[in-house]
Amino acid sequence: MFCGEARVKHYLLPGALAAALFSCGNLGGCSVGPDFQSPAFDAPKSWPQTAAGHGDGRPTPQQIEPDWWLIYRDPVLNKLENMVAEANLDIKAAAHRLAQSRAARQVAASSQFPSINSNASYARERASPNGVLGLLGTLEQETPGQIANGTQGFGPARLPGLAGQPFNLFQYGIDASWEVDLWGHVRRQVEGADADTAAMADHVRDVLVTIFAETAHDYIQLRSIQAQIVLTKQNIDIARHGLELTRMRFTNGATTTLDVANASAQLATIEAYLPALEREEGHLINALSFLVDEEPRALSPMLGARRQIPMAPPKIPMGVPAELAERRPDIRMATERLHAAVANIGVAVAEFYPRITLSGSLDIQALTFSGLGTWASRQYGLGPTVSIPIFQGGRLRGQLELRNEQQKEAAILYRRTVLNAWHEIDNALIDYHVAQARRASLAEATKQNEIALTASQTQYTQGSSDFLNVLTAQNRLLSTKSQLLQASADTAIAVAQLYKALGGGWEKRLGTTHPVTEQATEKAESMVKASLQ
Repeated sequence: MFCGEARVKHYLLPGALAAALFSCGNLGGCSVGPDFQSPAFDAPKSWPQTAAGHGDGRPTPQQIEPDWWLIYRDPVLNKLENMVAEANLDIKAAAHRLAQSRAARQVAASSQFPSINSNASYARERASPNGVLGLLGTLEQETPGQIANGTQGFGPARLPGLAGQPFNLFQYGIDASWEVDLWGHVRRQVEGADADTAAMADHVRDVLVTIFAETAHDYIQLRSIQAQIVLTKQNIDIARHGLELTRMRFTNGATTTLDVANASAQLATIEAYLPALEREEGHLINALSFLVDEEPRALSPMLGARRQIPMAPPKIPMGVPAELAERRPDIRMATERLHAAVANIGVAVAEFYPRITLSGSLDIQALTFSGLGTWASRQYGLGPTVSIPIFQGGRLRGQLELRNEQQKEAAILYRRTVLNAWHEIDNALIDYHVAQARRASLAEATKQNEIALTASQTQYTQGSSDFLNVLTAQNRLLSTKSQLLQASADTAIAVAQLYKALGGGWEKRLGTTHPVTEQATEKAESMVKASLQ
């Protein structure tokens, strides 16, 4: 039973304290402090208007697939994402942090149960006759002087077997203690630990979302660079053919050395693009190798073969806005951080109330080893201990104020996380829309530049135009083709960033149930054991 929100503003009167103790004792205890309520998530009914799009791709409210990268229909990317899920070091480190959080939760939960210890000891001792034994009196007859000054019965002990004689002391037994959690001090600690564990499970999810999106981004960019390498090599062949044609015309006296020099410069300029592109290709292969915990260039056999840039389908499933709070891990994590902060307020409030601990012990003590088996050698103790905070120098009030401020900060961070999520989604939709429009325009520009280059080459061959027109048309075509490849890659990358903003990709790795209990977090941990191997 929960007592509701407790306001620590007044000292408890003795009568009220007794009544509260009796009430909570009969009811099995209560938890002081505020009870957590999940913050309202006001989601719009539909995505922003930019989601309508004007290209050949259109986001739809259909359910998001857990393995969203399958929409690219690229088997190499699918294999790469599976390798990342199994081998990535960031995912493994996050999974270990989840295991640490669960261990911390177990430590907090242990306070709910009695603490039982066993002990055994042996000691060779000698009691001082001038110490405490002197209070036991003496067997000798008191003198008249002792009687006169009132010191009879004190002085060196004369008890047989005790006066300065060493002896053996054997002892074994058990002792136990248990805090009666009347005010929910321990329960609030466990509640906060549960929230921290759930938040850490969502942190693992957040790492998965980020790594999956980063893998898709690097892979798409790699295919774009490789496509540009192929394009550059094709343009090098075209430039060489143009140079040979110009030299032939110069030999026949149909042109000047200026055209030959321009053709040679054009060839050298295009060839200069190739080393930079090959360098970028190597860096991206290394980046992907790092993501799967491999040495540099380890994925070259797998990724070296050129493939087309992955393209998204005409329809992009996005789900509905109301699902965002349950899908996006950072929002879930912010919710649990807020939950933990609220629970910590309850812990701080409980510090103002008395704490009762039940303790007991049962020991067997004897002066001889054989006496340990005698029931008459038993000794025991049992009773409660009450600790009441009277004066703490402002520590308790300062601690409560600290927890209140931490809760306010967590509430602000939750709102910031939600607002940032909407901004990221809207920005991703804008990027997707712009990339589509730009790709369509560049496709048309490339088509027209190809026509222009063919016409300029024909005119130059016929002698009705100079070589400058050919160079200009060729440069324009090379530029637009390169931009078209990058625009295609940007469109595919925008889809990956959109799914990252939507928080997709973790569901099959950690389950879809929000882990708010220990059993749920155990399930979450079991589903990342592959990452811990």
